[in-house]
Amino acid sequence: MFTNNQRQEERTGKTGTPRLQYLQELVSQFQNATGEQTKEKIVANLANFSYDPYNYTILRQLNVLELFIDCLTEPNEKLVEFGMGGICNACAEPKNAATIVEADGIPLIIKCLSSPVRNTVNYALGALYYICDYNRATREMILRAEVLDLIERYAAAETVCVSFSNLAKAFLDKHVHART
Repeated sequence: MFTNNQRQEERTGKTGTPRLQYLQELVSQFQNATGEQTKEKIVANLANFSYDPYNYTILRQLNVLELFIDCLTEPNEKLVEFGMGGICNACAEPKNAATIVEADGIPLIIKCLSSPVRNTVNYALGALYYICDYNRATREMILRAEVLDLIERYAAAETVCVSFSNLAKAFLDKHVHART
C-alpha cells in the first residue's frame, strides 16, 4: 500500500522512527555489514521500500538507487537480484530513472538480462520497459540489435517462462512495434 504523511504518522506513532532515519539506519547497516546474508536482507528490505512514491525522495537523498546499482556488480546473485528488484520498483518515477541513467546503470541492467536467476531477468525486463524512453541516448543504448535479439528470444519463450515472454512482448509492443 502506498503511504502518505498521515498514514506514515499513524503507523509510526509519537515514538516511532521517522522514515528517513529508518532508511538511513538501513543504509548504514549495509555499509558496515561484513556478512553476505546480512547484506542480502538489508538490500531486500530497501528494495521493498522502493516501490512506494512516498520514499522516492528519501531514497535519492540517501543514494539508495546507487547502492542498488552497485549491487549489480557483485558476484553474489542474491545481491544482484535484490538490487535489480529495487531498481525495477523505483524506475517508473522519472527522477529515479534519471538517477539510474546518470549513474551508468543501463549497461548493468542489460547485463542482468543474462542472469541465471529468473527474478533478476524479470526485474531487468521491467526496468528496461520503463527506462527506455528516458532520453534518446538511453533508447539507443537499450534498442541495440544484441539487446533486442535477447528480448525477442524471451518473447518467444512462452513455454519456458510465461513472465519472461509477457514482459518481453510488452517491451517490444511499446518500444519497437509501436514505432514501426
